[in-house]
Amino acid sequence: MTATAIDTALHAIIAPVVADLGFDLVRIQLSGKPGDQTLQIMAEDRATGQLTLDQCAAISRALDLPLDEADPIPGEYALEVSSPGIDRPLTRPGDWIKWQGHEVRLKLEPAIDGRVRAHGSILGLADDVVTLDVKSVGAILLPLAAIQSAKLVLTPKLIKASQPLDASDADELIEAPEAGEFDNDNTDLNDPTED
Repeated sequence: MTATAIDTALHAIIAPVVADLGFDLVRIQLSGKPGDQTLQIMAEDRATGQLTLDQCAAISRALDLPLDEADPIPGEYALEVSSPGIDRPLTRPGDWIKWQGHEVRLKLEPAIDGRVRAHGSILGLADDVVTLDVKSVGAILLPLAAIQSAKLVLTPKLIKASQPLDASDADELIEAPEAGEFDNDNTDLNDPTED
């Protein structure tokens, strides 16, 4: 299978499973070399824009059988399911509207006006063309089809606009030992054999 055929097959398998679970698919990315690849599935809860650990596990379990049966990836691979995070990739047209006013870094292919990268604030999206405010030149127009990858820049404004992460299923806090009991490398300070 060619890379494009694998991408198409993966999307056909993964997208319906993620949607049936009530989540939005953000990105499917296969990276690495044959026999040592990682299949990254990034999704989000429609209500929060994030995933909890339990939600990641649910998606992973739900995809096990369909991926095993279809076997679209030659050789071994690791499956990774994650939330997009605050400085998320922008992969869908709606992302450019939702995150208007925020900073983004992006790569272009083919180059536009000699530019292969851009960094600026999103001014909007109309007719599949992104308007970006670049400090050095002002507003530039970039067709969505030319944007190879794009990721929000972590700024105080973005942090303020993002919902706080849900830590309800995180591990419990482990309290530090009493002073003098252990040091940073977990050796007993009272043991005279330790150097």
